[in-house]
Amino acid sequence: QVQLVASGGGVVQPGGSLRLSCAASGRDFRLYAMGWFRQAPGKEREFVAAIGWSGATTLYADSVRGRFTISRDNTYLQMSNLKPEDTAMYYCAAARRLSSSAGDFLHWGQGTQVTVSS
Repeated sequence: QVQLVASGGGVVQPGGSLRLSCAASGRDFRLYAMGWFRQAPGKEREFVAAIGWSGATTLYADSVRGRFTISRDNTYLQMSNLKPEDTAMYYCAAARRLSSSAGDFLHWGQGTQVTVSS
């Protein structure tokens, strides 16, 4: 079993930055691919970014590519040039293989709120 705890959310102005973290623990968690998803009120959960177990391969949603960076250490999600449409609850998750599909992720954290507003 893998346990995930997401943190780092907050309120930021448009154009600002935030860094989310996902603390992982449990058996073999280092062998899992890690990902971030988000869900805004009234919308479906959507993929944001993912990274393979070795850290060598990453995937990004088109909407965040070039603005967000995922890294393996603590599964950081560095978010820059934030926009109001980035406002959502952000969830970290672990999967047996690198994927952008939520169905492939077996373990989920509790979520951390990101609000982008002036």
